[in-house]
Formats: sequence, structure tokens, C-alpha cells
Amino acid sequence: MGIASALGFGGRKVRYAIVGLGDIAQEALMPGVAHTGNSEITALVSGDPEKLGALGERYGVADRYGYDQFPDLLRSGTIDAIYLATPNWRHAEFAVPALEAGIHVLCEKPLDISAKQARAIMAAAERGGAKVMTAYRLHFEPATLDAIRRIRAGELGDLIAFNACFTQMVDPANHRATNGIWAGPLFDMGAYPINAIRYLFGAEPVEVVSAIGVRHADAGFGDLDDTIAVMLRLPGDRLAQFTVSYYANNVDSFIIAGTKGSIEMNPAFGFGQGLEHHRQIGEDRTHKTYKETDQFGGELRYFSDCILHDRDPEPDGEEGLADLLVIEAIVAALRSGGRVPIEPLARSRRIDPDAQEQTLRPVSAPDPVNAASPTGA
Repeated sequence: MGIASALGFGGRKVRYAIVGLGDIAQEALMPGVAHTGNSEITALVSGDPEKLGALGERYGVADRYGYDQFPDLLRSGTIDAIYLATPNWRHAEFAVPALEAGIHVLCEKPLDISAKQARAIMAAAERGGAKVMTAYRLHFEPATLDAIRRIRAGELGDLIAFNACFTQMVDPANHRATNGIWAGPLFDMGAYPINAIRYLFGAEPVEVVSAIGVRHADAGFGDLDDTIAVMLRLPGDRLAQFTVSYYANNVDSFIIAGTKGSIEMNPAFGFGQGLEHHRQIGEDRTHKTYKETDQFGGELRYFSDCILHDRDPEPDGEEGLADLLVIEAIVAALRSGGRVPIEPLARSRRIDPDAQEQTLRPVSAPDPVNAASPTGA
């Protein structure tokens, strides 16, 4: 399938359909598409006609489809790729037919809600000769990549331990709190510390040592663990812990410690501000706030560049699968109350900080249409 030619920025642009017009698509990704230089929005897909109308007018997109019209979109010849931001459990539903049709897919994390579905997405990409990328925006963010560089250079010595806390006070009326564990804090927020553990250690966790979920009576979430704490073991007796919660004030940090030093990132996982390092090497302490970037526009520009130059993206589908294998083991540990081994995965490809760093300027978020942030603010 050919890539559309367009004036501006000196060349071709990848034509995207935005599938799922929730808060992330509207407030984070769509505002930055225009300044990528190699991407454009040519279609919108939603079950909400009001969203389709208002956002189609805002971005000048005439091709608007309901979810049930998705097959028509795939046959239209008007798109080269989709950005997929439906609820987690609907990712494979749209990714598989798109990939089989040769349409590239940038899929929000987690890749789906099971390793089985992740493998189905990867197999569809193979059949259709299309590319799939899991939307881990931090794989392109300068502060994150600098932490990886420093660890690989040996500044921290031998890595020993990781601890993260990632929490937000979610509105009980938000869809994240009303669709069970698949939309809860483990699947929604847990992917961030799990992915960080894997890219910082450069290794795959081998065992869930413990996993505990709690339900606070005043949280208002009903049959949902609003807070989950996990300990993982990595090769070499290295330990990693994290807590995610829908019922705590905003916390967004991690610390990774080695025999020579440590890096604390606070903020660590969010967007809309510059991320920060607090480093200690021996007794010497330093602090740096990195320049804020458009993380969503950066990952889109990278993926479009992979499409235009026929390069395999990192993070790919297997990167999304690796995190789901950990999440599935955590779910099993929550149910059993005991240790659970993690299905082995020989993941050889890792982040290339020098090739992947993106520094697009931040953009302003417009007022959303029928979409609420997790906090209800």
C-alpha cells in the first residue's frame, strides 16, 4: 500500500485513522500529529457520533466511521496505519483485521489483556506484512533514555533493587473503575513500572514473589482491587517492587539502586512536564530536570519513520507480549496468594537510546469532547 504524498516538511506522510476517541487520543496524541512532519490524520473511528462530528471538524477529517464500519475503512484505501486507543480488551478486535489487511498499527499499552491475544496480534502482523508497535512513549523520552545510558555505562555498578510507586485518585464513575481487573490499576498503570523494570535491568523477570490487592471501603470501586503491590525476582537475585493505585494522591516515581549508586526519577512515568533525575553516585548527589517533550508526537513520528523507511520498530509486538506475561503471572499470584513463575521469553532486542530519542516541543491540549480524564478533573 502506498504512502500518501503531502506538501510540507519535505516529503511523504503516513495516513492514520484514530480508532477510539477517548481522553488519551484527544488530549495527548491528536494535538501533536501535525508537527511530526511525517504523519497526518485522514480518518476517525468511534461509537460516538458527536465525537466524530466535532473532532472531524476540528482536525479537518471528512472520513468518519462507527466501530461497525471498521471493515469499510480497511477497504477504503485512505489510510496506511491506525493509532489504536480503544479499551484494552478491544485491541485485538481492531488490530488483527487491520494488520491482516496490511495496515500498520500503533497500539496503546497494554497490547491487549492476555498473552494469547498479544500473540494473535503479532501473528496477524506477520500474515499481513504490516508493522505493529506497542505505544510505550517513554522509549523515546530523554530522561528515561539517559537513565538507561547511565546504567549501561556502569555508573550504578551492579543493579540490586528497584522500587516504584505510581498512583492516582481515579473517579469511581470513570470506565477504568467499572470494567473489572482488565481496566484496573494493574493493566492500566502497572505496565509502566513493569516495562521500566525490564528496560532498566535489561532482563526479564523470572518470578512473581508476591502480589497483594486491597479494596478500601471508601474508594467506591466495588468489586475491584484499587491498590496492588507486587514483588518480582530477576536473574541474579535482583528484586523489583512496585505499587499501583486508583485510590491514592498522585505519586509518580521510581528508584533503582546498584552497588555504586542510584537514580530516582520523580516524576518518572507521566507526561505534560519534564521528567527528573535525582542521582547519587557514592556520596555525590545531583539533580536534573529534563526539558518537557511531546511524548505522543515523538512516538508517532518514530513509528511513521519506521513505516516510511521499512524498519522494524522498537517497542514491537513482542515487547508488549513480554509485559503481558508478567501481568498474567501477577494475576495468578493475586488469586493464589503464592509465588508464580513467569513464562520465559528470550527477549534479545532492547531500546537503542541514541536511535530512538525524540525531542518534539510540547503542544497544548484542546478541550475534550465527551471524554473524561481518569480523575474526573
